[in-house]
Amino acid sequence: MNIKPLLLCSLVILYLTGTRLVAAQQTLPTTVTTQPGTSASTGESTEDAVINFPASFFQRYQPTTALDMVQQVPGFQLDDSGASRGFGGTAGNLLINDRRPSSKQDLPSVILTRIPAGIVERIELIRAHVRGIDLRGQSVMVNIILYDNTPAAIQWESFLRKRFHHGSITPSVSISLTDNWGDTGYNAGLTARRTAFGRLGVDEIFDGNDTLTENRFDRGDNRNNYFNVNLNASRWFGETYTQLNSIFLYEKRESNLTSNRVPVVTGTDPRVEVFDDVFEDPRFEIGFDAERSLLPDMQGKAILLFFRKDEDSSKSRRVVNSSGNQTLLKTGDGNLTSTEGIGRLEFDWSGMPAHAIQANIEAAYNSLDSSLQQTLDTGPGPVIETVPGANSRVREIRWDFLLKDTWSLGDLTLDYGMGAEISTIIQTGDAEQERNFFFLKPQGMLSYAPDQEQQSRFRIAREVSQLDLNDFVSGTVFQDDDLALGNPNIQPDTTWLAELSHEQRLGNSSVVSLRVFHHWISDVLDLLPLSPTFEAPGNIGNGRRWGMELESTIPLTWLGLTSAQLKFKARWQDSTVVDPVTGADRVLSSDQGEVIVYDIENKYAYTIDFRQDFETARVAWGWFLQERADRPVFKVNELLVYDDTHQLDLFIETTRWLGIKMRLSAENLFDLGLLRERTIFTGERGLSSVAFREVRDRTRGRQVVFTLSGTF
Repeated sequence: MNIKPLLLCSLVILYLTGTRLVAAQQTLPTTVTTQPGTSASTGESTEDAVINFPASFFQRYQPTTALDMVQQVPGFQLDDSGASRGFGGTAGNLLINDRRPSSKQDLPSVILTRIPAGIVERIELIRAHVRGIDLRGQSVMVNIILYDNTPAAIQWESFLRKRFHHGSITPSVSISLTDNWGDTGYNAGLTARRTAFGRLGVDEIFDGNDTLTENRFDRGDNRNNYFNVNLNASRWFGETYTQLNSIFLYEKRESNLTSNRVPVVTGTDPRVEVFDDVFEDPRFEIGFDAERSLLPDMQGKAILLFFRKDEDSSKSRRVVNSSGNQTLLKTGDGNLTSTEGIGRLEFDWSGMPAHAIQANIEAAYNSLDSSLQQTLDTGPGPVIETVPGANSRVREIRWDFLLKDTWSLGDLTLDYGMGAEISTIIQTGDAEQERNFFFLKPQGMLSYAPDQEQQSRFRIAREVSQLDLNDFVSGTVFQDDDLALGNPNIQPDTTWLAELSHEQRLGNSSVVSLRVFHHWISDVLDLLPLSPTFEAPGNIGNGRRWGMELESTIPLTWLGLTSAQLKFKARWQDSTVVDPVTGADRVLSSDQGEVIVYDIENKYAYTIDFRQDFETARVAWGWFLQERADRPVFKVNELLVYDDTHQLDLFIETTRWLGIKMRLSAENLFDLGLLRERTIFTGERGLSSVAFREVRDRTRGRQVVFTLSGTF
């Protein structure tokens, strides 16, 4: 689909309808209030910095959890990426009672599903530094303010899912208790879920002359068992506020793919290839933090966090000829053990008028232990195959420092600071190496907010990427009969980013924001050629990325759709880097994942979310549409291009009976196509002729979900 007409039409609609009709015809009650007064830390007026949404604002949505409420905050989308370097970026743009959750594995959206809507007093949309709250580079943050001394509440949810590429109906149940035990407030919960889905599709193989040589008829089955237990507690000990966060997760994933391979050319027999994968993945995280006033103008906070993950995997590839005899069996048994430990100190000083000074110190230890035993049996018996770089241990020791100031100048706010990072990466086993790194990380952001309806920002900063220690070790890709080699010489890439954004609020429930950006990347992490046939993750030189992003929330009352709204988000970007194989400019490589993700390295992505509430009937319905551009991956002798079609979901929900929310969803109505084109060259990509092409077209299947949720 060509996104240019869509973007153009959307921009025109958002501007004309938003500025002229919505602002002129407000039909919603005025439920948005501002918090009066000034910030104790900076002296700035909070009237324009904080927008309050009382619980009554969300009543028409019939929320049962805090997540239901946050999803309806105009002009806000929850950052649920969960990716950060250390602890500094954890929790994204979520606060609960002015505090960030002290967890990395517990996603913000999951945390919010455990909070009953009935104990939420209000939700604040914070757009500047107030009350000592650091935005950490976010344009806005949402702050969930809970009632004090609320009675015990149990939040529960259960659903049944039917996928049409798999015959079974799979269940899920979650329950959490929020209560006080003496002076200790706590939340304890568990989630159990089983999923099953299929993969149907055809692979077509073409030779170098683009002649069809083989058809592959694929059928896959995937099963997933998931279990999660959490305990979170908080308490005041004198003047010290403490929090404990813990979570245990267990997941077992099983998949089977049967590929019937039928040659088109004569003289070649058909065969069947069967791929079986089993992954067991237990994880545990515990975090503790304590904060208190150290001096009349200084607040201090200490954070400790530990995480461990053990993943055992078993893979096999089996080839059976047309006579039913096995001709090949390849197996791989592996283990990945990951640990992370973090200690962090934060200090906030507000002793200087109109200034808020912050100092952070963080120490982190990360490790990955990898082992893999692979065998090949072509008839005589299994023979051990060596996978170079698969049996290894990687450790990273990192120190991070930051000193910054927030300076309030009336309608202007200046955030500026200097950070530094020192790290050591040590690898033993198949590769023996130790390297040291030092990075300076300056940052600055200038915000201008003449009133509550508008705000402009200019941000410039240097960021250091999050390394994935899995990229240091090797693995195998049985379905492509390939190796995924690791690289012990990887180093973090660094990015100078410049961003300019403007947000315009058009009444109580309408927001339009536009952001343009340009990134200068040093030591781009991509795929680095190691030989004419193999590559590994590595640094390939300098690159750039630029683009724009548009977000909006528009009520549709002016169209005659009472209590209806449309949320729209679109991103367009381009990039360039010198290809290490061809020497020509190209875009940055993307991700190979099947699940549609908005923030990814590709040309564009957009989401459209429509909802209409019939308050008297206590019924709501809506739909959600999303799409993203194709995603190229550049290997040394291959070009992979992943593509998806549109994904469309519909829902209808009601709370008319017994106060229970009932929701029926029809998901993936277009039967999202999972497309992949793999071009293999006789030599280096783009410098030699095409050996053959694989064109894969699989679908995941439509599904229906019936959900019940409530609070008691």
